[in-house]
Amino acid sequence: MSERVRLIPLQCPRCSTPVAAQPDEVAWVCAQCGQGMLLSDEEGVQRLDVFFSSAVPSGKVGNPFWVARGVVRPLVRQTYQGDASQEMHTWWAVPRLFFIPAFRLKIEESVALGVKYLLQPVRMEVGSPVPFKPVVVSPEDLVPLAEFMVMNIEAERKDALREFRFEIGLDSPQLWILP
Repeated sequence: MSERVRLIPLQCPRCSTPVAAQPDEVAWVCAQCGQGMLLSDEEGVQRLDVFFSSAVPSGKVGNPFWVARGVVRPLVRQTYQGDASQEMHTWWAVPRLFFIPAFRLKIEESVALGVKYLLQPVRMEVGSPVPFKPVVVSPEDLVPLAEFMVMNIEAERKDALREFRFEIGLDSPQLWILP
């Protein structure tokens, strides 16, 4: 049995303006009314709140990031030598903000940038709308990318990591346009 192809009209859910979408894009802001939109395989085009950082310089293109509060629960940490378990438990004892790039990057670059912002969060102050790079990372891809970030942080600790297992939970993400 073949699957049926379903065409989804790409138009603003608020004002019905057509969306000038490019291949791989999953989120936009309506050029007419400013409504944020997210393409969902199940629901079609949905409303999405998009937040613009006041730190994006005037005249510059912003970078879209999915931002979600996350809780990491370490389960197993084994090392070849050394033991940074206390440091690890202290770090992950509180929820952290995960900044996951939503624009096109190589996975290594995406993880490195996400780790940078995880370790040094950016100020989340709402500003005026600015143009931004295409959003090509779907919210469904956030958990695996966040897992890569956690593993990267743990691999950088001052012990010789052998094995690390953990659980991660992310709240619903928000789309932020950052510098």
